[in-house]
Amino acid sequence: MNTTPAEHADERTGGCRCGLIQFTVTGSAIYPHTCSCVDCQKLGGGPMMWWAGWPAERIAWSGWDSIKWFETFKDEAKRGFCPECGTRLAAIDSNIPEIGINVTALESTTGADLIPINQSFRKTAVHWLPQVPDAAASTVG
Repeated sequence: MNTTPAEHADERTGGCRCGLIQFTVTGSAIYPHTCSCVDCQKLGGGPMMWWAGWPAERIAWSGWDSIKWFETFKDEAKRGFCPECGTRLAAIDSNIPEIGINVTALESTTGADLIPINQSFRKTAVHWLPQVPDAAASTVG
């Protein structure tokens, strides 16, 4: 059977490495992008993080109450991770209605709706990493 990206995007599962926190997202991702801000670099332990959003009503959580939140910007943004294994899972930003999901926390990271359309904070990106093309015609940071 040939699965199209739209069919694949109907439902995806994910969670932390130890299994304490699990989730299922339904429907296509919103605004998939990479972020090279200093916070994503330090929190993720790499040169960037890969994010995509889903409305809260399209995310079913098991273990949501276990997520430990780190406030990256007071009253503006926080990042959620598993308190047991440290997996980076989610982001809540005051100016974005969707919950950001760290795409690498998904069991499957394939699908046209997950291809990054922008790279946020290009100015703080590591110099040796090629930048994601700005398909959204928008630059942040």
